[in-house]
Amino acid sequence: MRQRFIDLKLSLNMEGFWDIHPNMLHELDAIDRRLLAELQRDGTLSVDQLSERVALSRNACWRRVKRLEEDGVITGRVALVDADKVGLGLSVFILVRTSNHDPDWLRKFRAAVTGFAEITGVYRMSGDLDYVLRARVADVKAYDRLYQRLIAKVALSDVSASFVMEEIKETTVVPVELR
Repeated sequence: MRQRFIDLKLSLNMEGFWDIHPNMLHELDAIDRRLLAELQRDGTLSVDQLSERVALSRNACWRRVKRLEEDGVITGRVALVDADKVGLGLSVFILVRTSNHDPDWLRKFRAAVTGFAEITGVYRMSGDLDYVLRARVADVKAYDRLYQRLIAKVALSDVSASFVMEEIKETTVVPVELR
């Protein structure tokens, strides 16, 4: 009876918790974090290999990975491609300012930027810039073609580009082991 009271009290105290922390479906423990770190290093690991690396039974490992997938913590598994080797060696950051922020403009902007395969990231910013776009193109001429197609689709007040001279660090790894 006392345990039920404690459980009920805990559940009452949790009311509204998910409204405050909507992205946290469950707290990740050290094993979840090790699983995520290992899978980010090598997404091709078999369940047997993964379970050995994190010191779990095969079934426990499989259940945890499935839960992480179902909860949306693991959002996909991909192959990482060397952009230079596929002819897209120029990385560009496109800096955008706009004087228009109404819903119709935003809809057009979103449709435009999500429709270009060359644009690999779009970020709404605080501060002086409104948006930063990341793109991968073959060369400056290919960037100019992208730029011309972009401004034909949506009105922009100010657009400038910075071309990456050297990639010092580029990673897809989320530092799950930090807290």
